[in-house]
Amino acid sequence: MLILLFLVLAPLAASAARYVWLGDGRENWQTADRSSAGLLPAASDHPEAVIRVFGARTVRWRSIFAVHTWIVVKEKNAATYTRYDYTAWGEPIRTNGFAPDGRWFGAAPETIVAVDGERAEALIPKIRDVIETYKFRSYGDYSVWPGPNSNTFVQAALDSVPELRAVLPPTAIGKDFPYTGRWAGVTASGTGIYASLAGYIGFSIGWVEGLEINFFGAVLGFDIRRPALKLPGLGRVGIRPGV
Repeated sequence: MLILLFLVLAPLAASAARYVWLGDGRENWQTADRSSAGLLPAASDHPEAVIRVFGARTVRWRSIFAVHTWIVVKEKNAATYTRYDYTAWGEPIRTNGFAPDGRWFGAAPETIVAVDGERAEALIPKIRDVIETYKFRSYGDYSVWPGPNSNTFVQAALDSVPELRAVLPPTAIGKDFPYTGRWAGVTASGTGIYASLAGYIGFSIGWVEGLEINFFGAVLGFDIRRPALKLPGLGRVGIRPGV
């Protein structure tokens, strides 16, 4: 237990020290930059279907611990992208509230999932179905911790398309919240198993997911398929996952 606590607390302390000493370089969140980060071409220049999942550090001190993730889709020949966020204000599911690849209140996003062409065209209906039927869509449903939050929402969409074999980063706090009501079962990829006590503590192990231990939202683990450590606060250290 002491070793586990050290492995959880030491990376969090390092992330906190980075925030305190270096800051996150952002302005006041109300005036922070939310413009495009240039990760997507103009929709009119890219007729193929598109699926993207982006993630960026959350606002202020919360950036020590977590990222915010969101989904972007575009059908074949569509003139615009559609962005979906799950937020704590207003109706939780927010459509096109921000630029598709916009900075999250000043934080530059990174690409977690990228699928184009016929494959994206076939998978978009599955993602849209989850979004349209997501049960935590009413005022007051959002919960920062342990969930359901933005990362729970995105995880539900990814679980609907297991052929993507996509895994959210360990800093996506809330991804392990049992939104289906099942506290144990087979992982979405079909390559492992998971168990979760209401999102507070749990684990998953599988070829796609690697080994992850969730300790009150802090995720610790490692990935064998694409070798890397998964550390609370610091995120993934090693080979980047394929997008």
